[in-house]
Amino acid sequence: MQTETEAFSLDEIDRKIIAELQADGRMTNVELARRAGISPPPCLRRVRRLEEAGYIQGYHAQTDALKLGWQISFFVIVGLESQKLAVLEAFETLVATWPEVRECHMIRGGGDFLLRLVARDAAHENQLTTRLTNAQSVAKVQTLQTIRTSRALAGVPMDKLNG
Repeated sequence: MQTETEAFSLDEIDRKIIAELQADGRMTNVELARRAGISPPPCLRRVRRLEEAGYIQGYHAQTDALKLGWQISFFVIVGLESQKLAVLEAFETLVATWPEVRECHMIRGGGDFLLRLVARDAAHENQLTTRLTNAQSVAKVQTLQTIRTSRALAGVPMDKLNG
């Protein structure tokens, strides 16, 4: 028997709920139910079930980095001296402690990790780059500074083809 927290097949209403919450995670359950075409009590049950099963992992505010004093956004491709599991995990543990590291992805081809960082200014960016370069087991660091971001969507497409 399947428990509440195990994965389940999403129906069209579940997909609609997820799509609407990706677009606006602050809407009321009443508004979400209206948009999903169901009444509020079953809508709330579905949202809770989607959360418990891990389809919905959290809610956050999308902020303006510049207004909050983070002038630079940049990516870093990091190559490590070894791909042993202990080395990979130690690197992930290290960068997880840096608040400026907003994303950390293990990658294939051209490096071991792709990081997205924010910095207050060029001096801060240089400090972060130096910290990475000097980190244990780091062999190569390539930085890519963001000039402009024209698209940054949260979530994933929720059309009918993705089911």
